[in-house]
Amino acid sequence: MPDLNFTIEGAEAAQHAASPLIVLKLRVTNSDPNEEIHSVVLRCQIQLEVTRRRYSPEEQQKLRDLFGEPDRWSQTLRNLLWTHVNVNVPVFQRETIVDVPVPCTFDFNVAATKYFYGLSDGVVPLNLMFSGTVFYAEEGGHLQAAPISWEKEARFSLPVSVWHQMMDIHYPNSAWLRLRRDIFDRLYDYKVQHGIPTWEQVLEQMLEAQDEEAVRS
Repeated sequence: MPDLNFTIEGAEAAQHAASPLIVLKLRVTNSDPNEEIHSVVLRCQIQLEVTRRRYSPEEQQKLRDLFGEPDRWSQTLRNLLWTHVNVNVPVFQRETIVDVPVPCTFDFNVAATKYFYGLSDGVVPLNLMFSGTVFYAEEGGHLQAAPISWEKEARFSLPVSVWHQMMDIHYPNSAWLRLRRDIFDRLYDYKVQHGIPTWEQVLEQMLEAQDEEAVRS
């Protein structure tokens, strides 16, 4: 029966994807080099091992929305589930490398977005946990199926720059913010009533008004 092992060889931002996408390069190796693998239906859970890196004072400030004040991080800092992905591995013998597309979002209601955005540089420790089914031919040519052991994992240090590069491709010099419909309607009315041409100017005017009010008080 096949014994598969997994290693992440690298990562890159997809240049021509319709939506933000990071591609992980996954090396799949079979312990028996003479055994032919017909295909693998692979499921992968990706976790952000946030406790395995240090954070600068600037990063700690940006991550307060996610983990609270830094003096409480001993209680609040916990690994985060990033996403689940499925990959079909085609026929191979001994080893092969396949792309693992990881969809991303710039929605700041998502914990992973808050986390990545709060990091300036360095790496994000990832833990990939695998499951699924491997199809192979036994002696005599009969097709067999076997489960992938739940203990199969791979760790990888994802450069923070890859995430920022990916978002710069899709949202150059900008960010994405989702609002409740009623809040958007109020902002839209404010924009129209004051004849403000852009949403940036709407927010700038409101922030300046708030700053002036804070000075007067």
